Amino acid sequence: MMFNNRITINPKVMGGKPCVRDTRIPVSIILKLLSKKIPYEQILNEYPELTEEDITSCLEFAAWSVSETSIPVIG
Repeated sequence: MMFNNRITINPKVMGGKPCVRDTRIPVSIILKLLSKKIPYEQILNEYPELTEEDITSCLEFAAWSVSETSIPVIG
């Protein structure tokens, strides 16, 4: 499966976790870095195989995935 031509889900790669296309870099890693306010430039330096569009696609994928999931309300 491919999302936005940049995020892939393949059961044979990283246990089926969503990854940036043509890499073994999980979307979750990029999201964790962004949540820690790591700038795009630093992420791109640490992962030179990525592009700015890849990082943006990770955010788009995260937004899409939570909008497609039901979360039970307890209370």
